[in-house]
Amino acid sequence: MVPLSVLDLSPVSAASSPSDAIRQSPPLARLCDHLGYTRYWIAEHHNMPSIATSSPEVLIAHVAATTSRIRVGAGGIMLPNHNPLRVVEMFRTLEALHPGRIDLGLGRAPGTDPVTASALRRGAADDPNERLAELLAFEDATFPALHPYRTITPMPSDVRLPEIWMLGSTLTGAAIAASLGLRYAFAGHFAMRNATAAIAWYKDHFKPSRRLSNAYAMLAVTVVCGADDEHAARLAAPIRLAIVRSRTGQRAPIASVEDALAYRFTPDEQAIAAEFLQGAIIGGPDLVHERLERLAQQKGADELMLSALIPGDERFRSFERVAAAASLAGAHQQEA
Repeated sequence: MVPLSVLDLSPVSAASSPSDAIRQSPPLARLCDHLGYTRYWIAEHHNMPSIATSSPEVLIAHVAATTSRIRVGAGGIMLPNHNPLRVVEMFRTLEALHPGRIDLGLGRAPGTDPVTASALRRGAADDPNERLAELLAFEDATFPALHPYRTITPMPSDVRLPEIWMLGSTLTGAAIAASLGLRYAFAGHFAMRNATAAIAWYKDHFKPSRRLSNAYAMLAVTVVCGADDEHAARLAAPIRLAIVRSRTGQRAPIASVEDALAYRFTPDEQAIAAEFLQGAIIGGPDLVHERLERLAQQKGADELMLSALIPGDERFRSFERVAAAASLAGAHQQEA
C-alpha cells in the first residue's frame, strides 16, 4: 500500500458550529498521528458555511504543536490570497519550530467565490504564477541585481522553507510542478477525471531540481469508510447534498444523515453530485482498501491523501477503519 495521508477541511454540520469544527482538528490530527498516516494537511477555503478552514497557517501551528510524528502542512496556501514574502516568513517560522515536519502546498486558485476573492486581494492584479516566482525568489535569494527586493532577507534567515508542493486539478499545475522540480498534489477529491493525464504529464516532463531529484505525485481522493458498505452509503448522503447546495449557490452547513437521505434530488442535481464524487471511494473497510490500492496503481500516485467531508465522530471512525484495513502502523494498537 502506498503511504496514506489526510486532508482536513473542518466540515461544519447543521448540529454544530464552525468553532466546533475547527476544535476537532487537533484531536483528529493526534489520532491520525497515532494511526500511522504520513501527513496531515489543512485546506484553505473562504466564505463557505460548510468548511471552516480559512486560516490553515494558524491551524498548522497548533496541530504541529499537539502531534509528535506526522507531517503537518497546508493543502494549500492559495497564492492569490497571500503576499509571497509573508508566506516565506510564516513557513520558515513553522519549520524552525517543527523541523522536518512541515509541508507547504501552494495553490493557484483563490479557494472561494469571485467577490470574496476580491475582498482578500483588494484589487491586486498580479498573476498567481508571478506570486509563485516571487516566493521562490525570496526563498532562494535569486532576485536580479537591481531588483528592489534583493536587499530583503526573510526571517528567520537560518531556516529554509519546508517541502514545497504544487497543487492542481488540471495539466497547468502539473506542468508548473514538473518544470520547477517540485512535488505535485492533484485534487482528485473534486476533479478525479483529470488525474490520470495530469499525473502522467507531471512524471513524463519532470525536471530534477535542488529541491527534488525524482518526481513525486500525491493524489487526493474522497473516502468514506463505514462499518460496511450500507453504513458508508448512509454516511456519504450528506456529502452529496452539500455539494449540490454549494454548486447551486445554497449556502448552508452540512445536513444530517437523516435530512440528506430524505432529500429528493432533481436529475440536474444528481448529475452535479455524481460529477463531484467521480472516483470517490465509499464502502466498508475491505472495499475501501481494495479500491485505494487499485486507484494508486491506475493513476500512478506515489501517495494518497484522503478527504472525508463527514462532520462529527464518524469522520474519526472512518480514518480508523481505513488505517486498520491498510495495516498502518498504530492502527491495531488503537483497535486494542
